[in-house]
Amino acid sequence: MAQSVAQEMEQLLREAFSPTKLEIVNDSARHRGHAGDDGTGESHFTIVIEAPAFVEKSRLERQRMVNGALGDIPGDRVHALAIKATAPSHPG
Repeated sequence: MAQSVAQEMEQLLREAFSPTKLEIVNDSARHRGHAGDDGTGESHFTIVIEAPAFVEKSRLERQRMVNGALGDIPGDRVHALAIKATAPSHPG
């Protein structure tokens, strides 16, 4: 059986970043019938990721890193992707 887009994204992100936290939320049902809904049920996602690779990176750099790790998925296979990328906090 083929992987879902969410499973594929999770695998790619785990391999690229070894995240300390990773959550992929499928928001597609909330967008049913809207622009970009392709009927697959996998058109809109939110990614919440925390990884050491994001330390000292700007919000934009983190989003570019996540998009880069996902290859052709954003914009080609997924219509909308919200990314919340953070670095682990270091108690001080």
